[in-house]
Amino acid sequence: MSEYQFKVTNIRGKKYVEVNERIKYLRQEPELKDYSILTEFTVLDSEMCVCKCTIATPAGKVMATGHAHEERASSNINKTSYVENCETSAVGRALAMLGIGIDTSIASANEVSEAIAKQEVGVTHNGPTKAAPKGNAPKDLMDKAVNFIKSSSNKQEAFDQISKKYGSELTEKQVEGLKKFVR
Repeated sequence: MSEYQFKVTNIRGKKYVEVNERIKYLRQEPELKDYSILTEFTVLDSEMCVCKCTIATPAGKVMATGHAHEERASSNINKTSYVENCETSAVGRALAMLGIGIDTSIASANEVSEAIAKQEVGVTHNGPTKAAPKGNAPKDLMDKAVNFIKSSSNKQEAFDQISKKYGSELTEKQVEGLKKFVR
């Protein structure tokens, strides 16, 4: 295989390859460029989905598979795009299982960013958890909010999630401070 230089995203000191980089690599490598990327939804309803991705040779030999799960209520972006996010994650995992872009991790940058974001905002399988008592947000909450926004690919969505969950605990000054990370 070539000496392709993957663009990486640094998340908490560890480098991750994005799914689009894995796809670009597959499509330009002479021995891989004709492989098929096949996706199917093994579960798909109005609330959640599970996607399976298969990477196969032109002759149909399965070379790798990957799975992903998304829930519509897990984030604001998933309210409209949970199917797309699920498919992208499944493709990224299948390409990782094929050995593409896994120098530091099988997980893609997209996958890790979303997982961290959900953890930091307190997203559960039933959506964001409710905030604790009212008042001025403590410094650790502000630190988590800032880190969450900075690590999110969609900073406005991250800000919206924080506002929805912790809005009553944040002062106007704190909200204005968080908005600076969205711009």
